[in-house]
Amino acid sequence: MVTERTMIEALAKQVGEEVKACGWVTVRRDHGKLIFLDLRDASGTVQAVVLPSQPDAYAIANTLRPEWVVEVFGVVNKRPEKMINKDVLNGDIELAVSLIKVLNPAETPPFDLTSDGREIGEESRLKYRYLDLRRPRLARNLRLRHQIIKFIRDYLAEQSFIEVETPILTKATPEGARDYLVPARLYPGQFYALPQSPQQYKQLLMVAGVEKYFQIARCFRDEDTRGDRQPEFTQLDLEMAFVGQEAVMNLNEQLLIELVHTLAPEKKILQTPFPRLTYAEAMSKYKTDRPDLRENKEDGNELAFAWVIDFPFFEKIEGGKYTFTHNPFSAPKSEHHDWLMKGERIDEILTNQYDITLNGLEIGGGSIRNHQPEALKAVFKILGHSDTDIEANFSHMLRALASGAPPHGGIAWGLDRLISILAGEPNIREVIAFPKTGEGRDLMMNAPAEISPEQLKELKLKIVS
Repeated sequence: MVTERTMIEALAKQVGEEVKACGWVTVRRDHGKLIFLDLRDASGTVQAVVLPSQPDAYAIANTLRPEWVVEVFGVVNKRPEKMINKDVLNGDIELAVSLIKVLNPAETPPFDLTSDGREIGEESRLKYRYLDLRRPRLARNLRLRHQIIKFIRDYLAEQSFIEVETPILTKATPEGARDYLVPARLYPGQFYALPQSPQQYKQLLMVAGVEKYFQIARCFRDEDTRGDRQPEFTQLDLEMAFVGQEAVMNLNEQLLIELVHTLAPEKKILQTPFPRLTYAEAMSKYKTDRPDLRENKEDGNELAFAWVIDFPFFEKIEGGKYTFTHNPFSAPKSEHHDWLMKGERIDEILTNQYDITLNGLEIGGGSIRNHQPEALKAVFKILGHSDTDIEANFSHMLRALASGAPPHGGIAWGLDRLISILAGEPNIREVIAFPKTGEGRDLMMNAPAEISPEQLKELKLKIVS
């Protein structure tokens, strides 16, 4: 008896041979004396047929139910001409079963796994996500996600980038959204923060002489409920030394074009090079800094990329104070550098910030950075930080920039959003293996959850209602 398992997608190469296949029973159909099984594994599906002439296999086949895990032995045969289905994988073969081993029975699933799942309530799908991921649509999405990330890694490696992992446990700094905080057991009353992005670390890598860095980075932001957002998400994070805005934008544009042509050839990029709009032009013409330039907004295969550039560096908030529009580490346009250093004409200062948009969504944003410590300090002064605050929160960055920092800039892509568009999905939860709900809950693991009094005591924490 054959001992080596054959993946289902490879069965067509073994017509006439005895094989062993393993997987899940999708459907069992009784046709008189014949029993047909649709058997699937991660690579595909095949039709298996069980005849009464194989009494042991036939008896077990009569007991099988959807989602049972089985090991099947049999011979790969060509299907009769009138039963060939040319539209599906293995549509011209079937597996004539001689032996079935039940590896694990399964409870009846709480919902149909053979449909695309869109008719099922999302809460139920997320509670049983390990079942939901078995449906072909979700399996395809995960495979596409893998292919996109691998393509990015390979492309950037060919361009002499190196992937560097940066810390997950870091320090809370005032960068925008709220931080997720992690109590430090060994240092009572002190906390780590989960990174909103690797922004500071990637700039420190430029100071360290890495020059071309990237990372498929996990990021965390404690934001209020916002539809198509997740508390944790994935970025392509990228930084380059000794570059200006054009070099960063051109690299990313070529990467996106080649990625689409290779992995989503059915998609049509409407215009290359990508059109460029200043922030002022976009707001004047489209009333948004994420314009949708598609000719037919109902056509999911049209991809309208665009760059938006020349953003205001600062905007006024309540009380006449200023905040940054993107992040405080960006550099002003060179012609506005003196205004920044003198704290003058603040409302008119533009920054070397560039966003990449796709079909009305922002899929990435970056900038050329302030690589001189006094310029970064001037930003924090405009934002209202005292010298004491700047020293407490950013002294490490100022010291690093004073240590011989090269000019540098980079970008971060929202990978979940890009993948969802290329997969033709309406939201990012459909392309994330184990997403949270729109309210930030993990219904499968039932998180967030309370911790025990013993854990609170060990961390020297007290819950105040």
